[in-house]
Amino acid sequence: MTQVTRFSQLSAPRQVLVRLLQSVHFGYVEGLEVRGGEPMFSPAPAVFAEVKLDAPSEPWPGTFFADFELRTELTRLIEQLDLLGDGSIDRIDVQYGVPLRAVIERPFAVVRR
Repeated sequence: MTQVTRFSQLSAPRQVLVRLLQSVHFGYVEGLEVRGGEPMFSPAPAVFAEVKLDAPSEPWPGTFFADFELRTELTRLIEQLDLLGDGSIDRIDVQYGVPLRAVIERPFAVVRR
């Protein structure tokens, strides 16, 4: 596995995933299919945004950058995509446009090791 540290180093589907997470800002993504370690958007995952009604919701400033250094949480999510290969991520929790937790479906053989 090559260590990816910048947005521009990601494949196009992974860039779409990062932009999706940034656009959610606060919320979660459910039902993301993964094939060959790449996120698939057909069928589209369900996207849930939490909206605070007592304060403005500003997007992460990096949303507008053409390239940027990936946060540790994003590189760990990318590593999980590589490890998963083919499968699904049931849920990715997002805060401030950054993935904080992922629930990943694993084959039984992998779980029982």
